[in-house]
Amino acid sequence: MSSTDPATSATGLTAGSPQRGSFVTFEGLDGSGKTTQMRLLAAHLRERGTAVIETVEPGGTAIGQAIRRILLDPAHDHLGSVAEMLLYFAARAQNVHEVLEPALARGVTVFSDRWTDSTFAYQGYGRQLGEQIVADLDGIACHGRKPDLTLWIDAELETSLRRARSRNVEESAEGTRMDEQSRVFYERVLEGYRVLANREPERFVRVDGNGTLEEVAERVKAAHALLEGRRVR
Repeated sequence: MSSTDPATSATGLTAGSPQRGSFVTFEGLDGSGKTTQMRLLAAHLRERGTAVIETVEPGGTAIGQAIRRILLDPAHDHLGSVAEMLLYFAARAQNVHEVLEPALARGVTVFSDRWTDSTFAYQGYGRQLGEQIVADLDGIACHGRKPDLTLWIDAELETSLRRARSRNVEESAEGTRMDEQSRVFYERVLEGYRVLANREPERFVRVDGNGTLEEVAERVKAAHALLEGRRVR
């Protein structure tokens, strides 16, 4: 079928093919509650009949899981900042190829626990590598694909760090490499998230992560409804 065939839509989908799925990401510090909120919203949508796939960055594929182990291993405390960033994008590129694009093409909603916004905040701001290198690598690894909606679960810094370190020590007596980062590092990460929230308010939505699990879940549902409203217009 040629590109001028009238049966092909502007989105590249042929007549009768499913509407392209939506891509929603969840961001925030480790311990902010983003993973739990992603799972709760996914369960809520499935109860309403929406097909949802959940993935995680890094780690959404077998290759991504192998890269994740390298990134989190506390024995790798000598890992350079640029090498770290390239590993994150390598995992993400495989996720795009293996999970994200096939699911969206089938009309399935994809939820991801972290995406390039994490690299922007953690490596661009936290490691102070800058915004441009993150944007350039995103264009290569992800073909510039952005989420339709990003929900930033913004909980208090001390609470997030305490939860994350407690959980990581439970899973491994040594914790993870990220537990070794300074408070100043995490303050820079939060600044990166604030920059995104101010720059792209329609896509990147701050959700107050303080309060009970149920209170935050209601805020997440309300924020996600903004995307549903845009898609039906």
